[in-house]
Amino acid sequence: MISQTLTEKIIAYRRDFHKYAETAWTEFRTASLVAEYLDKLGYKDLLFGSSIFEFASVMGRPEEKEIDKHIERAIEQGAIKKWIEKMDRHPGVVAILDTKRSGPTTSLRFDFDAVDVSETKDPKHRPVKEGFASVNPGAMHSCGHDGHTAMGLGLAELLMEHKETLTGKIKLIFQPAEEGVRGAKAITDKGILDDSDYFIAVHLGMPNPTGKITAGAYGFLCTTKFDVQFTGVSSHAGAAPQNGKNALLAACSAALNLHAIAPHSKGMTRVNVGVLQAGEGRNVIPPKAIMKVETRGETEEIASYVYKRACEIIDGAATMYGITSSIKETGAATTTRSSDDLVDLIVSEASKIKGIKEIERNTPSGGSDDATWMMKRVQDHGGEATYIIVGSTLTAGHHNEYFDIDEASLPIGVTLLFNTIQALSQKEGIRQ
Repeated sequence: MISQTLTEKIIAYRRDFHKYAETAWTEFRTASLVAEYLDKLGYKDLLFGSSIFEFASVMGRPEEKEIDKHIERAIEQGAIKKWIEKMDRHPGVVAILDTKRSGPTTSLRFDFDAVDVSETKDPKHRPVKEGFASVNPGAMHSCGHDGHTAMGLGLAELLMEHKETLTGKIKLIFQPAEEGVRGAKAITDKGILDDSDYFIAVHLGMPNPTGKITAGAYGFLCTTKFDVQFTGVSSHAGAAPQNGKNALLAACSAALNLHAIAPHSKGMTRVNVGVLQAGEGRNVIPPKAIMKVETRGETEEIASYVYKRACEIIDGAATMYGITSSIKETGAATTTRSSDDLVDLIVSEASKIKGIKEIERNTPSGGSDDATWMMKRVQDHGGEATYIIVGSTLTAGHHNEYFDIDEASLPIGVTLLFNTIQALSQKEGIRQ
């Protein structure tokens, strides 16, 4: 296991990121501090902005005025301006450690965005009691990404300390906007992973308690997140209802029928209308409505089926009420399986770590994560990829206002990642 000094540093990182939680595409304070810490550790090959993002593939990013507000807030809360200026208004950092020795290229993803949740103010909640609860309304690290980022920085320190024992290249990818699966595809499409022999994503908690490790999660669902705008015509609901075109009713019809999409014989599907907003007044025919929707499927074929049916239903509902509709994709993820050989290696390394009491080779995810874009890209280029779940006993479920991780899981995760990289350094590159 890692030293007590480094463990304390990792916990301090985690608590700081938790206190100043930032949601998708607004993580400027987080990203700037990550860059500052990496620079002080000796990482001089730091990439930002257009060097790591394919801007055409960015999804679900707020309007520029909103970005301005978040940059201003980040600076007020201790962000480092010189690093923000390098980011092209897209927070994210990639650090590359080149050992200059022959060996594989290993890439790791650490997501650092918070969730759109307001943290409880209950004095029994540890972050409240110990003074590191989120100070930003509507933003909370209720999925453990503060811990992921802290583990990434702890790993970065270990790698730099032991770089003479390593071979090849290591890329540390600090990614924005995993929530809503909005950030990874833009990084993937830039090609920054195309020379990777190995790729590892890591997540805290999920179904595992502290001391239990899953070496390779599988069963991620393909998903598309999208916003729908219905546009009708307002009119007086009493004096001239015939002149109106009711966007609210079109949206309601669409919502009901979206949830009635037939299942697919080849695997599971999911549809959820999470938000429906419409109406301006009691006596006004509603001229506008918006819906926030997601579809999921077990495979790309099934996901394509359910998304296509959703679009047809939305278009049909709009036509039925004589209005127009538009759909804007705001996020997406694919599916893939963890690579068997890499999973075997992680199982072997996990078995040597004192704090790990139970090792599970594979666990079904049941959700979606945009790290799958990265995994699939590396696998499609001849490399191997896996998604590790580092167990952490939680105080409440993911995305809950009472969520908190067990910080004892952080050194376990860092140790496992470092030992895995050391083991991979004994191998040659595997891409053809």
